[in-house]
Amino acid sequence: MSKRKKQPKKYLFEQVLAFLQHNSEKTFNYKQIGAAMELNSDQERLELIEVLTGLTDQGFVKEVEAGKFGAKENKQYVSGIIDFTQQGTAFVIVDGVDTDIFIPAKKTKDALNRDLVKVNITSRASGGRRQEGEVVEVIQRARTEFVGTVKVLPKFAFVIPGNTKIHVDFFVNLKDAQKALDGQKVLVRFKEWRSGDQNPTGEIIQVFGNPGEHKAEMNAIMAEYGLPEHFPDEIEAAAKKVPTEITAQEIAKRRDFREVTTMTIDPADAKDFDDALSLRKLDNGLWEVGVHIADVTHYIKPHSVLDKEAVQRATSVYLVDRCIPMLPEVLSNFACSLRPGEEKYCFSAVFQMDDDALIHDTWFGKTVIFSNKRFAYEDVQKIIETEEGEYKEDILVLDKLAKKLRADRLRKGSIVFDKAEVKFHLDEEGNPLGVFFKTQQDAHKLIEDFMLLANKKVAEFLGKPADGENTNKKSEKLCVYRVHDTPNDDKLMELSSFVARFGYELSTGNKQKTAQSINKLLVDVKNKKEAGMIELLTVRSMPKAIYTTKNAGHYGLGFEYYTHFTSPIRRYPDVMVHRLLEARLNKVNYSNKEELELLCKHSSEMERTAAEAERASIKYKQVEYMSDKIGQIFKGVISGVTEWGIFVEIVENKCEGLIRSRDLTDDAYVYDEDNYRYVGRHKGKIYALGDSVLIIVKRADLLKKQLDFGFVDDNPVSKPVEGKNKRNNKRRR
Repeated sequence: MSKRKKQPKKYLFEQVLAFLQHNSEKTFNYKQIGAAMELNSDQERLELIEVLTGLTDQGFVKEVEAGKFGAKENKQYVSGIIDFTQQGTAFVIVDGVDTDIFIPAKKTKDALNRDLVKVNITSRASGGRRQEGEVVEVIQRARTEFVGTVKVLPKFAFVIPGNTKIHVDFFVNLKDAQKALDGQKVLVRFKEWRSGDQNPTGEIIQVFGNPGEHKAEMNAIMAEYGLPEHFPDEIEAAAKKVPTEITAQEIAKRRDFREVTTMTIDPADAKDFDDALSLRKLDNGLWEVGVHIADVTHYIKPHSVLDKEAVQRATSVYLVDRCIPMLPEVLSNFACSLRPGEEKYCFSAVFQMDDDALIHDTWFGKTVIFSNKRFAYEDVQKIIETEEGEYKEDILVLDKLAKKLRADRLRKGSIVFDKAEVKFHLDEEGNPLGVFFKTQQDAHKLIEDFMLLANKKVAEFLGKPADGENTNKKSEKLCVYRVHDTPNDDKLMELSSFVARFGYELSTGNKQKTAQSINKLLVDVKNKKEAGMIELLTVRSMPKAIYTTKNAGHYGLGFEYYTHFTSPIRRYPDVMVHRLLEARLNKVNYSNKEELELLCKHSSEMERTAAEAERASIKYKQVEYMSDKIGQIFKGVISGVTEWGIFVEIVENKCEGLIRSRDLTDDAYVYDEDNYRYVGRHKGKIYALGDSVLIIVKRADLLKKQLDFGFVDDNPVSKPVEGKNKRNNKRRR
C-alpha cells in the first residue's frame, strides 16, 4: 500500500476563512487566530501559517500590514467542494448555500472530484435558471492518489481511473510506470497538471496485479477509498506499551459488577466485543440491567499517537473478506474486548426497571465486570424459541424487557427497516462459494434495544437541560449527537403520491404520525411484489444520519436526544462521548465545541467512505460469484428503472444487473419516468419497478464491477397499457 497521507487541511482552510469573514471588520495575527481556534501545538501553528499564506495568494484574505490578516471582500468569488458527474460537468457545493453552482465541462479547469475550489460566478440564478460558474483555482486537493487500469504504449502510458467521477486519464512517463503491464490495476499519484495540458501527469506508485485476482481487487478497493492495509510500526509499538493489567488500585475506583451475571451476544465470527449485558433482581423488586461498554478511553488518551491514529481512521471498516480496525489488535481484540472468563474495565449505563420495562433509576459510571458467557446470536435465538439452554432465565427476562422497550419505541414513532444483509461464504483464497443473508431476529433485536436505550439516555444526560437548569452554561452541555433530521416535505409528498398508485396511504402530519404511517406502510407491503421498490424509495426519502454537536433529534428512531456510546472499539464518536460523559460526571470540561464539530464532520465523512468501500467489495464479490453463470436463467425482481436501462435483482442471491434500454429490441419502448417503468408502444408490454421477471446472465465485468442481464423472451410481465398515457411518451429508446 502507499504511504499514509496526512489529514487534509481543507477543514482548516474553511475554518480560518469562516473565522476571518465572521470578524470581517478586524485584523488578526496568526497567534490571535490560533488562540481563537485553540490551535496549540507547534505543528498546528505551522499549518495555520501555511493556510494563511495560501488564502492570501488565492485572494480570499488580505495582509493589511505585516503579519496582520483580514477577510477580503469579494462578492464575485466563492469556495466550495466540486462534485463531478459522469459526463464531466460538475456542481460546486458551498457551505450555507442551498443551491449548488453548476460548472460546465469546459470550465472545470484542473479540478478533480471533491477538491476544494475557488469559483467565479458567471451567471446568477434567476427565473428558474440555475447559478453557473467557472473554476479559477484549486485551493486544496481532496486526494492525490487514484486507482485505475494502466494502458501501456511504446513511448508512454495512461492510467484510466476506475472512479467514473474522475473525468480525465493520467499521463505517465514509462520511467514512472513501475514496469506495470498493460491492463493491470495500479495506484497512480498525481504529480502536476500544467496549464494548457489536456491531462494531468502522474506516477504509478503501486501495481496491484491483474483484474479479477482477489488480492489485487481487494487491495485496489482499499487504496481507492484511502483505507490502510496495516498500522504503522510506531502505532503497533505504542499499543504494545499500553499497560493492560487489571489492578486493585483501579478496581477500587470503580463499581464492581464481577459477581453479577454478565454475558456478551455477538455474531459467531466476532473477535472484538464492545458490549455486555448484566442482569439481577434487586431487593426492591426491580430488575437491574447493566449495559457495559468497553472502556477504551482508559487506554487511549486524548492527543496521544494512538488517539491521533484512531481519529484519522474514525471507524472500523468491514469488507467482505476482512476487518480494517480502528484500533490495533492488542487493544481491539484483547485489552478492550469483553472476552469471556476475563475481568474487564467498562463504562456502564445501569438501569433499574420494572416488568413493563419502565425505568425507575439510571446510573452512569466506570465499572469492572467479569463476562460469564460469550453467546452467538444463533445460540440466544435458540434459547428464546425453545426456552431451554444455559442462562435461559436471564435471556428470557432480557428478551421480555427488550420487547417492551421496542413496543414503546414503535408506539412513539420509531421506524423499522428490516433489510437483509448480503454475506458470502469464501474459500481460503477469498473466492465466493455461496451467498447468504443476515436478517434480524429476536436475539439481534434484544441487543439492539438495550444499546438504543443506553445511547438515548447518555444523550439525554449530556444534552437535555434539567428542570430549572441554567442553560447558559454551554461548556457543561457539550455532546456529540447522532442526528437524523426530519425528511424533506417534498420527498414525503412524492413518496405518498407514488405509493397511492398501489393502493397504499401515507399520512404526513406531525413527526410521530408520519413515522407510524411509514411503519404501517412497510408492514403492509411485506411480501408484496412492490415491497422492495417501496422500501427502497422510503429509505431514499430519508436524510443521511450524521454526527454533530448541534442536536436535531433522530427522526428514524423517534428520539429527541440520541448519541453513539456503545461501540468505542470501532467508532471514534463513541470515544468522544465516553470522554464527554466522564468529564460531566467529574464536573470538568473536556473539550470545546469547535474541535468536536470538526471531529464530527470528519467522522461522518469517514463513515460514508467506509460504507462506500463495503458496498464496492460486496458488488465485486457478487460479480465474481456470477462470473461462472453466464447463460444461466434466474428469477428476478425489477429493482430500478432509469433512462439508460432496467436494473434487476436476482431473488436467490440478491445480485443486481442491468438490462440496457438499447437491448430492448422487441418493441419501441417509452421511458415513463414518473411511474418507474418502460412501456412498449406497439405490443403493450410494461417493465415496471417491482415486477417479477426471468433474466439470463449475459456478462460479468469484473473490471467495472457490473453485471449485464437480458430478459428471457417469453417471460417479461405483459399487460395492456391502460388508457393512452400520452404524457408518458417522454423518451423513446
